[in-house]
Formats: sequence, structure tokens, C-alpha cells
Amino acid sequence: MARLIGRRLLFLLPVLFGILVAVFVTMRIVPGDPARLVAGPDAGPEELATIRHQFGLDQPLHVQFERYLIDVLRGEFGRSLKTQRPVLDEIGPRLWNTALLAVLSTLFAAAFGLLAGIVAAARRNSTFDHATMVVAMVGVSTPSFYLGIVLIVVFAVMLRLFPAGGSGGLVHFILPAVTLGASTLGIVARMTRASMIDVLNEDYIRTARAKGVRERVIVLRHALRNALLPIIAVVALQFGFVLAGSVLVETVFSFPGIGWLIVESISMRDYPVVQSSILLVTFVSVLVNLVADILYGYADPRIKY
Repeated sequence: MARLIGRRLLFLLPVLFGILVAVFVTMRIVPGDPARLVAGPDAGPEELATIRHQFGLDQPLHVQFERYLIDVLRGEFGRSLKTQRPVLDEIGPRLWNTALLAVLSTLFAAAFGLLAGIVAAARRNSTFDHATMVVAMVGVSTPSFYLGIVLIVVFAVMLRLFPAGGSGGLVHFILPAVTLGASTLGIVARMTRASMIDVLNEDYIRTARAKGVRERVIVLRHALRNALLPIIAVVALQFGFVLAGSVLVETVFSFPGIGWLIVESISMRDYPVVQSSILLVTFVSVLVNLVADILYGYADPRIKY
């Protein structure tokens, strides 16, 4: 297991480098002058030249990239072009909010998706089974920004049960978490149902039934554990999509997360913030997949790396 963790962390280095190069080049291709956005529309040529020199924007691209790469290796991510604050001070609170939102939405999706999939598989071809799969398909097919608007209208405006946006206590996370986790819930429910049906048709399950073991014990103790492997993989992969989907959801709910920060920073051409934000999100996604690999061994001791 230690060798697996070491290999995956070593593999993380070229992934992060590739992401860094892609984001760096893309941000420089996008039209717009960061110096103009920082100084304002009335700034003169001398003021613009001063700002470009201050942030190194007047240097060749390969020189800019080399300086930024050296700073990253030192743990220095520069300063925001917009606020002049250290990038980590800008990203830190936002990354924590997004991480908490992603964890809550994933827990919501995994818990209810597992429950719905298990019951649907145990009651195969019943009304509950068909209704669950229809709801799951709706959850997968509905765009997150549309679902977010619907939830705001119903639960924030009409019923006034939850705030429409912003941040504060845990209550501010509920609607964004449900919106962000709806698609994952549908995928987990469908995957759980399919995996459970395959396991419930195995010979050892029929043997347990022939011995008179209760159906609840068969489903939860014998079938579920063997059906968990593909579900763990799906949840781990979906966590990356959850982080990516947070950009839209946080914008809809005006939620101060890293997704909303990336949108604002792209519009301002705030290169250091965009590059560092995407780099950290990529790092978190790879770590989550590493945790999923470790969980495989606990779910099925027969797995060897």
C-alpha cells in the first residue's frame, strides 16, 4: 500500500505540471489586458507600462512561466492582480468553503443514492424500482444551474425555508449541496442498483436464501460489500465533477467558493489566482482518487496492488 501511495504521488507531479502549462498558456491566449483591467479604462500608456513591469507582464512568456514555476516550487503563489493580496490569502477561505460544499454534496449523493439503489435492487421491477430510476434519470439530466434556480424559487422565495445565497451557517450549504449532488445521486443510485442485481444473482446468495438467512441480512451483509467496488470508483470520479460543477452552482447561489473566485478572476484576467486555484483543485481531485484506491483494499481484501 505504501508503494501504491508513493507511485500515485509521483504520478501527481507530471499531472500538475501539465495542468499548470495548459492554464498558463490558455490565460495568455484569452483576449484582454490585465494591466488595463487593474488600472482602469482611463489609465495612460506610462501607467500601464509601470503595472506590466511591476507584475512581470512585459517579460517573454517563457520567462514569465519560468519565474512562476520557481515560485510555485518554493510555495509562493504570488499576489492577486486585483486585490494585491497574497494568492493563498485569497484562495484559502474560498477553497475551504468549496471543499466543505463538495464533501456535503458527495455525502448527500452517496447516502441517498446507495439507499435508493439498494431498495430498488431488492424490489426489482416494482413500482418503487421504476419510480426511483425515473427520478435518478431526471437528476442526471437536469442542468445544475436550472435545478439551482428552481430550488431557490421554491424553497427560498416561496417557502422561505432556506437562504437564497451567500454564506454563513450550515443552512447556507443545503441548497447548493443538493443542487451539486443531484446528478451524482442519480448516477450512484443507478450504479448501485445494477451492481446489487448482479451480486444478488450469484450462487452464494441463493445458497444463503436456501439456508433461511433473512433477506435484510443477505442484502446488507453479503451483497452490499461485494457490490461496493464499482460504487466507490463512481463516487471518487464524481467528486472531481462536483468540484468542476461548483463553478456554476456557486455562481447561481452567490456562494463564496473557489469556483466563483475562478469566474471572477478569469473576467479580471487575474493570472496568479486562476492558475493557483485550478492547480489546487486538481491536487485535491487526485488525492480523492488515491483515497478511493485505498478504500478498495478495505472493501475487498482480495485486491492486491
